[in-house]
Amino acid sequence: MEIKVLGTGCANCKTLEKSVFNALAEMNFDANVEKVEDITKIMAYGVMRTPALVINEKVVLSGRVPSVKEIKEIITNNQ
Repeated sequence: MEIKVLGTGCANCKTLEKSVFNALAEMNFDANVEKVEDITKIMAYGVMRTPALVINEKVVLSGRVPSVKEIKEIITNNQ
């Protein structure tokens, strides 16, 4: 599974990245996590509000920081 956290480096972007790692650890789930900060690459996904979460090249969340519980549900639903 490929997970990308899209964001230019703001506090919310960093929080989302940390929450993704926490969710994966709680689930004992292995995934490749990449932080994308290049605005051109972020815009290529059609994301207008960061932070955003991309799983297997599909944007699954944009513009907010969900709870770890919600991230776990998103990961489970997008395997």
